[in-house]
Amino acid sequence: MSGKGHLTIVGAGLAGGLLATLLAQRGWQVDVFERRGDPRVKGYAGGRSINLALAERGLHALRAAGADGAVLDKAVMMRGRMVHSLDVGEQLLRYGKDDSEVIWSVSRGELNITLLHAAERAGAKLHFDQRLESVDFDAKRAMFVDDTDGKRTEHAFTALLGADGAGSALRAAMKSRAGFDERIESLGHGYKELEIPPTADGDFRIEANALHIWPRGHYMCIALPNDERTFTVTLFLPLEGEPSFANVRTGADARALFQRDFADAVPMIPDLDADFESNPVGTLSTLYLDRWHLDGRAVLLGDAAHAMVPFHGQGMNCAFEDCVALADHLDASHDGGTPDLAQAFEAFERERLPNARAIQAMALENYLEMRARVDDADFLLQRDLERELAQRHPDRFVPRYGMVTFRRLPYATAFERGRIQRELLVEATQGKTSLDGIDRAWLDAEVQRRLPLLPVEG
Repeated sequence: MSGKGHLTIVGAGLAGGLLATLLAQRGWQVDVFERRGDPRVKGYAGGRSINLALAERGLHALRAAGADGAVLDKAVMMRGRMVHSLDVGEQLLRYGKDDSEVIWSVSRGELNITLLHAAERAGAKLHFDQRLESVDFDAKRAMFVDDTDGKRTEHAFTALLGADGAGSALRAAMKSRAGFDERIESLGHGYKELEIPPTADGDFRIEANALHIWPRGHYMCIALPNDERTFTVTLFLPLEGEPSFANVRTGADARALFQRDFADAVPMIPDLDADFESNPVGTLSTLYLDRWHLDGRAVLLGDAAHAMVPFHGQGMNCAFEDCVALADHLDASHDGGTPDLAQAFEAFERERLPNARAIQAMALENYLEMRARVDDADFLLQRDLERELAQRHPDRFVPRYGMVTFRRLPYATAFERGRIQRELLVEATQGKTSLDGIDRAWLDAEVQRRLPLLPVEG
């Protein structure tokens, strides 16, 4: 055995592919087992995955793996939210101060394939059609099954790294052994994907560099651009009530809903009925665990440890940040001798678990903001004041969205600072309909008093 040692990753999705790349580049011997077939050969199944929003945390991880260029070549820049209101039409709400603060729409399938190529180039060994069936943690042996022919393969491991998603088989095996406190909270809402095709001459049908939102209170529709000049449209509805996926069942039902609530989108989705009937309803839940590791034998990361709802666009970015943190802790535990995997896994969990809890909470909050507040007068007034304060106090007051999306400040820190900033905005705009009359001297003093200087990021 060469290098620092051997590690086995369960799952060759986004987190598994990136983690395999980072570890192999750092001298670890890496095997990756994936229950699905190789998407580079069999293609990537669509209709089940909301488009991904790549932000600074994820970009930082891709840079570390040397994969950022290949990913950005196929990404589409999004400057902000293009809000499609029922009463005032379209309005672009920028994410940041200018085009230096944007996010990128990326295809999950294309990104996954890019990372698999990167992992193999780095030296990781990929094994497809290998479903984790059972784990003997005492003997350190895992049994994998090829569901295409029923063949079983026993694999001896040093440690298992679980990057196998929200339905993690490794988590189930760890839970039966260690008795984790696991809680899954359903949002009570689901989603379906549709598509806006290009125009006849191959161009985008609507503004390309924006995330489009049709907010309708208890539900909404969004559209993210793709490099093929299409848009992936995602309809979010409650599972029960009116309207909901309980009573919007057929393509005709969906068309009637769109004609009533998303009328400007209807002409752009020619296959609305067929897309609705062929694509499944996706579920939206948050996964909470009280621990992520089993001494030095196994550890979870990404969705396997902390699945979240997609409304802050941070699920992938958080998972990628996990990958960098875990690789760093594994390196620190090595220090030229035998790696102390238990120490590395414990340090990783201690660093990342509170930050995962923070972004899970912010993702839930952002759903309410997206579906019900982006066209609300109070919200827009507070947002105007927020941007002003960010210009007046750039070293103290940064909008929470900016702290989460354009910086790598710990999520928990962004969550707490965001709470204080929201209190200031509400207090300052109470009873106001414009920024006129706001006591800026008081507000400046309160910013200085309540918000310490932001740390400088390395």
